[in-house]
Amino acid sequence: MTVKLFLHGVPDSPAIWRPLLALLQLEQGQAFTPALPGFVEPLPPGFSATKEGYLQWLIAEMERLAADHGPIDVVGHDWGAILVQRAAMLRPDLVRSWIISNAVIEPEYRGHRMARIWNTPILGEIFMALARPARLAQSLKQAGIPAEIADEEAAQWNRADKKRAILRLYRSAEGLSFAGNWARDIDRLPAAGALIWGVGDPFVTLDVAQRYHKRTGTPLFPIEGAGHWAIAERPMQVAETMKDFWKNL
Repeated sequence: MTVKLFLHGVPDSPAIWRPLLALLQLEQGQAFTPALPGFVEPLPPGFSATKEGYLQWLIAEMERLAADHGPIDVVGHDWGAILVQRAAMLRPDLVRSWIISNAVIEPEYRGHRMARIWNTPILGEIFMALARPARLAQSLKQAGIPAEIADEEAAQWNRADKKRAILRLYRSAEGLSFAGNWARDIDRLPAAGALIWGVGDPFVTLDVAQRYHKRTGTPLFPIEGAGHWAIAERPMQVAETMKDFWKNL
């Protein structure tokens, strides 16, 4: 039984995986959905909330699972996708396969508008001070996320630690620019990987995934009728894609 780790992104929590996990019907104890530190619980004392801090936290989670179960399947969405990809570059010994959705470490990508706002001192803090859970819930629902999950995700938006963690994370990555650091190691990724992409993503558009696919040969599975949160918008299609991918390993 290969253990699978699912890592969410920003501004989400592990709740975002529920529709997909229900359809994957994995065995008990086979799926792990940790929360990024500070996103559900308070930030641990001394935790930096930078991209390097989250990376080391993820590698420790993967080491723990691999020690008990052998190499694991890792799945990430948004920032979870970026961290999963980087961890797989550095620790391929822990990874049987990797799947990422709607975010990728790609040298030409420079981030979306929201990333640039959060990367900007003062402007990011003003945005966080003015952001309201009800507005976030409405945006998530409009993006196709089930209402129950959208409300649950938005309810956490009042947590100061979460807002603080998001600002630190984006600033540590200069918005979302990886050309001078993490993108240099793309060739170190294990071969067993895949991209699952909502075709209508307004934040990380399909051409970014297509460019990455062309450069690396990593299989790309476009999800029609979905945007940034394809994993929750079209969970049936995503689940079938994942099952087929794992079956052929």
